[in-house]
Amino acid sequence: MDHEPTISRDQSRTATKGRLGGLGRDALVASICGGVVALMVGASYAAVPFYNWFCRATGFNGTTQVATSAPASGPIARKISVRFDSNVAAGLPWKFEPEQSEIEVNIGQVVTVFYTVTNQAARTTAGQAAYNVAPLTVGSYFQKINCFCFTEQTMAPGEKREMPVVFYVDPSIVDDHENDRLSTITLSYTFYPVRDPVVKPLAASEDDKRKGNL
Repeated sequence: MDHEPTISRDQSRTATKGRLGGLGRDALVASICGGVVALMVGASYAAVPFYNWFCRATGFNGTTQVATSAPASGPIARKISVRFDSNVAAGLPWKFEPEQSEIEVNIGQVVTVFYTVTNQAARTTAGQAAYNVAPLTVGSYFQKINCFCFTEQTMAPGEKREMPVVFYVDPSIVDDHENDRLSTITLSYTFYPVRDPVVKPLAASEDDKRKGNL
């Protein structure tokens, strides 16, 4: 009679170990992949504050700088035009516009301008502004002493508010010969809706609105 081939116990054990080893390797690879994904996600969150810090420090991507006082050298004779742009993102029922669309200033001159914002909704709403300047290469020279940007604004129904911006163009821009022909800078703001606003007191009275004028 013909005999069917048989598998020894040693061969069976070897095959079983091979299958288990394969499963172990698969689990190890899956764990490594999961760890890499988690690391990448964590890095992406960490990159956001780092990017914001980098932009503020260098003026990259048209991010303006923050100053605490007027420039030590004072204004110079060279003039430059500054245009003001305003935008409101979808979902925020606000009217937002500059009081002046363009002004001419001396480089190094401290200037105060106002934007006005009106909540056109019948409910309290909140927004927060982001900003930049164009051309992007002048971000490191545009110094803001006072600004409403990156501060959450909560508006009562129908409320209208004036928001000051105090700034100057750093005189050191004249040493940057790439900007020798620069004649106009555009300061642009965009208000975005805040979904879960922090409860804060409403704005001061009308008489106090222009106290930010330096």
